[in-house]
Amino acid sequence: MISAYEQVLGVSLRAGCGDPVRVAHEWLVAESPMAAHVRAGRRVGGSLADELDERVVELRHLDDVVSSRDLLPAVLKELGEVEALVGLASFAEQVGRRLFTAVGELAQLAGWIASDAGRCADAQRLYLSGVGASEAAGDRVLGAQLLSSLSYQLANVGNPRDAALLARTAVRGADGASPVVRALLLERLAWASVKAGDAEGTWRALDAVNDSYDRRGGTESEPEWVYWLNQAEIDVMAGRCMIELGRPADAEPLLANAIATYPAEHAREVALYLTWLAESHARTGDLDAARDVVERAQRHAATMPSSRAEDRLDSVVGML
Repeated sequence: MISAYEQVLGVSLRAGCGDPVRVAHEWLVAESPMAAHVRAGRRVGGSLADELDERVVELRHLDDVVSSRDLLPAVLKELGEVEALVGLASFAEQVGRRLFTAVGELAQLAGWIASDAGRCADAQRLYLSGVGASEAAGDRVLGAQLLSSLSYQLANVGNPRDAALLARTAVRGADGASPVVRALLLERLAWASVKAGDAEGTWRALDAVNDSYDRRGGTESEPEWVYWLNQAEIDVMAGRCMIELGRPADAEPLLANAIATYPAEHAREVALYLTWLAESHARTGDLDAARDVVERAQRHAATMPSSRAEDRLDSVVGML
């Protein structure tokens, strides 16, 4: 876990702060530059916006290796301070757009983490507040990311038809979205469609995901918040949809090959995706293989608590 965090942020933790969980807690109690600016009534310039961008990236990557329980307070604290900065400080229009973009990105991150912690009402509120910030920033693509994130939650714990409508809205409204961003939005449309019982729409969305991802360029042409979407993630989503569509045998190799590429430090994702692999085995009648995979998932889930992972494990164990 420590080495993963060092690689993400390019800093050494060996001699000092210990591990990412401690980093998250230290972040929570420390005063940020945003709070200092608000207290002093300063005019915000590009240098503070640069620093804020870096802080958002650091928090986003911490989510890979720190549990939602430990990280959510730090992200909410940062979000509150940036919102206060936007409300009280003065800044040029261009800097203001960057600040509102940061608010939108932090709201999306906080919503995602809150949802993982089982705080779905809080997550919905955060997502919708982020949509407002993205509008103030003039960033329709970020707004689409927020609506799409909410659609994913609704597909899992709410009304799948509402989720599908939100997901279609996000895809259609994301003017100028890059290929990887569009692939992400289409992935969530595929998931909402399959949960709503729209098989044709699911296949159509999955085909569009692959087409869009194949058109990707370099990482510099993509927003940083889509860094995690790769072929393995796309295969996992396709596998999950295939299980929902009654084709677990087709899902199994996609899931198994994708999971093999994940580092152990990403324990939450490994645990979640293993539950789908276990379900693919169970639905093809290989219960021994399913039980073995569930045990692997339980070991990973124990190292990084997640309400989503716990719910999935309960579901698969109940199936067995």
